Amino acid sequence: MTIQRTASTDLRGEPWLRIGTREFRSRLIVGIEQYDSVSVVRDVLTVTDADIFITTVDPDNRRSSLLLSDLDAALDLDRFTWIGTTSFARSKDGALRTADVLRDSWGIDILKLDVRGDNNMPDNRQTIEAAHELRAKDWSLLPFILPDLSTAMALQDAGCSALRVMAAPVASGRGIIDPAPIQEIIDALSIPVIVEGGLGSAHHVAQAMGMGAAATLVNTALVQAKDPMKMALAMRHATTAGRCAYESGPMPEMLAA
Repeated sequence: MTIQRTASTDLRGEPWLRIGTREFRSRLIVGIEQYDSVSVVRDVLTVTDADIFITTVDPDNRRSSLLLSDLDAALDLDRFTWIGTTSFARSKDGALRTADVLRDSWGIDILKLDVRGDNNMPDNRQTIEAAHELRAKDWSLLPFILPDLSTAMALQDAGCSALRVMAAPVASGRGIIDPAPIQEIIDALSIPVIVEGGLGSAHHVAQAMGMGAAATLVNTALVQAKDPMKMALAMRHATTAGRCAYESGPMPEMLAA
């Protein structure tokens, strides 16, 4: 028997998201805001085969980040699609200021929109408000929300390119606490849904992909792993396995149950 390699058996298959002329194929997105080592960032992005490079600034100057010049010297940044993030912002105004700096400094026009309070939890109402203001300025958006269908539909209606839904508090490692509302959003939306927040193991990533998520985003699980490179490889394989499981469909007896 000959087994033919198909796009769906690889992490890089058909694009799961297109924004203008840019295509996103890797279904594993890696946040790099927490790293303090250029070499580790390089190796993690290489091992995961990521095709997105995420950059940001802290609008309140409370945190430092790796220098882009150092990253560029260690890694071919031209092979990535650059997107910005407002993950350091702690208010809608902070997110909007961050977006302005990212566009003015590097010409970025795709934004991983985070509007979180001091408790580090997404603020759904302010996220919707920020999304409308940013869409009016022609930003392409990937907002981060607590799992709520009405919020998800409002952001889809606002013209967001994809949606990021929180599985558990960021950096908690608790996995998908309540799958039902996330599944509801995945099933209802026509735009891609990314699951992130609290995905602390390869099992969590495979579960999210098995639910039909278009992609997952991981960060803390890699940073805090005893061996970040092995964890990165595990996350990569889990993404592929979960997606393949989703595409294969459940067994007939499971459907009957």
